[in-house]
Amino acid sequence: MDAGHVITPSVGRTDYPGAFMALKPTIYKTRIALSDIERGYYDTLNLTIARHPSETLERMMVRVLAFCINAQEQLVFTKGLCAVDEPDIWVRTLGGDVTLWIDVGEPAVDRIKKATRLSAAVKVYSFNSKSAVWWHQGQARFNELSVSVYQLSWESVQAMAALVQRTMDLSITITGDSAYVAAQAGECEVSWVPLQVS
Repeated sequence: MDAGHVITPSVGRTDYPGAFMALKPTIYKTRIALSDIERGYYDTLNLTIARHPSETLERMMVRVLAFCINAQEQLVFTKGLCAVDEPDIWVRTLGGDVTLWIDVGEPAVDRIKKATRLSAAVKVYSFNSKSAVWWHQGQARFNELSVSVYQLSWESVQAMAALVQRTMDLSITITGDSAYVAAQAGECEVSWVPLQVS
């Protein structure tokens, strides 16, 4: 989970507000009744999610959805935005080898190129309003890499983020290229388009 960042003032300075204030992650507890019709995978997931101070609710919920889409033994959230050399989610063997690397957002091509050397499988879940521009600019280079890229609908991601509570019970049903998400605060459908599948 995210360790947070500590603001370190000048040595001896304690005369200003927040001199020893730490930027800590916000913790969310989520219980998910997961039904993945495509894979025939059914499970109840109890997730503790650390949201970095600079992470949006939309990004956090795309991490949660990507976790559900790829749910399997040994799948875990990493330190996320606090660890630039790690993906958002991964699967590692007992020997430390990475077998699945999952990034959320619009990562640089060079980052994904490095990931393909470190992991047997690499997936990217792009979601924000600039996703189409990011893909257009990097598509030719991504096509040279063994990576699967999915583009989520920004409007449906915003609808999913509107359901967030600090403690959540979610029901997520995955069929084809969409997920139906039901929560105490409402429900929505999140869809995605496979831009490249390797």
